Amino acid sequence: MSRYARQMILPEVGAEGQERLASAHVLVVGAGGLGCPVLQYLGGAGVGRITVMDGDLVEESNLHRQVLYSMADLGRPKAEAARQHLLAANPALHISALVQALDAAKAPAIVAGADLVVDAADSFGVSYILSDECLRQGKTLISASALGQSGYAGGFCGGGPSLRAVFPDLPAQAATCATAGVMGPAVGMIGALQAQLALKALLNHQPSPRGQLFIFRLQDLQVSSFRFDGAEEPEEALPFIAASHIGPEDTVIELRDAAEAPRLPAPQARRISRADLLAAGLPRKARIVLCCRTGLRAWGAAQDLRQAGYIDLALLAAGDSA
Repeated sequence: MSRYARQMILPEVGAEGQERLASAHVLVVGAGGLGCPVLQYLGGAGVGRITVMDGDLVEESNLHRQVLYSMADLGRPKAEAARQHLLAANPALHISALVQALDAAKAPAIVAGADLVVDAADSFGVSYILSDECLRQGKTLISASALGQSGYAGGFCGGGPSLRAVFPDLPAQAATCATAGVMGPAVGMIGALQAQLALKALLNHQPSPRGQLFIFRLQDLQVSSFRFDGAEEPEEALPFIAASHIGPEDTVIELRDAAEAPRLPAPQARRISRADLLAAGLPRKARIVLCCRTGLRAWGAAQDLRQAGYIDLALLAAGDSA
């Protein structure tokens, strides 16, 4: 136990708390800029079992902020490279690497096997899928997002409000790290805070990280926080589904053109842009599934249809697979 001596000397941890960490299973979805510090600090703290889930490969443009990796990892799946580095630092850990993206079909089983879930995927669709599933199963979710020099981190579900209660609507538009840039220390700080919140939740420290949100605006050197314990869940939440959830009776709309998405998500799918959606004469009795890469365009299109009286709607964030 000498590895954890400096941690165990804390009265709020001690031997009992260290045993609790050693017996815990944490699911970390995303092994990028947020996931790297999360994984390093959870592994360093002695969380006995960690499942890391990520379908991406290590690229050289990742290395300025994803400091878990090196040039030798280029081209390797992030989940597998992360597992190797974590075990090299702490061979006593049990690390499972899942080289795949999370969707609504996989979420129930993968969340059920964990004691706590960390959302480090930096994806609207994944964040809402994890929040919905953690809320249903009563599991704590530590979620964060980072871009440029700003972002947030907080504790959701597990008896507290969900991500939807705090962020009921997606932004009208959103940039990515590839288009807007990101500073390594900023995303590292937010990821490290995610790890701290996860450890506090596992140790049942008070005040609870569930219901607490931290907001970072490091371009202005500002950090703020607030509690949202009383936030109400939205009455009508647009569900994210998986491609495997699409049935033959569904009306499926692919919002991307053929250049962006060569393959359709379902045999009956039609390509219709958001601008042409209301004039397309869509049926009102069948469920309408709206598909795009991240879920952002699908969310906006669903709002258009809602205002026009459509009720049965679902979203598919297809990523780069369709």
